[in-house]
Amino acid sequence: MEKIRVSVNDLMQQGYVYYRTEPVGENFDPEFKPDLTPKEMLEMGVFGGRYMTDCQGEFPKEWFEKARLCHERHVPEYNFFGVNASKPLSYWREKGWIYSDDPRGWFQWYCRYYMGRRCPDDARQIKRWKAMTRHIAQIRHNCPEGVLTCRKRQRQALLHWAYDSRKF
Repeated sequence: MEKIRVSVNDLMQQGYVYYRTEPVGENFDPEFKPDLTPKEMLEMGVFGGRYMTDCQGEFPKEWFEKARLCHERHVPEYNFFGVNASKPLSYWREKGWIYSDDPRGWFQWYCRYYMGRRCPDDARQIKRWKAMTRHIAQIRHNCPEGVLTCRKRQRQALLHWAYDSRKF
């Protein structure tokens, strides 16, 4: 595949350049098998609609056609499960979990990875994604199958990490 150069100029990054070296949605690390695409996540409702409202030039416009977004503020009702399951970005920064090339965090990394970017932070982010499976085990242990109102915050948190808790 031919390298595709992407220049980013949004509210959190100016003059950042990266390259897409893999086909969109393909050639993922064999240990990374997300249930949902970024487009599906945005349509279902993640991060209170506040996430990536100014990044529409970087990603396919169809990702945003049915996305549940609010540029002004975080709206928990925009989330699929209608609850706030987010920590503020400052919390993630304090923990040292934000990679400098992806100042918005894991979801920004995932969107860029999905689009074909590969970077030195991939292994760490995939390891973080895999760590979320502990929440799947808790839902399976504590909730009747198919009861989506059980543990809504955990389910929403899993959705933020591309796991589809409607399946268990």
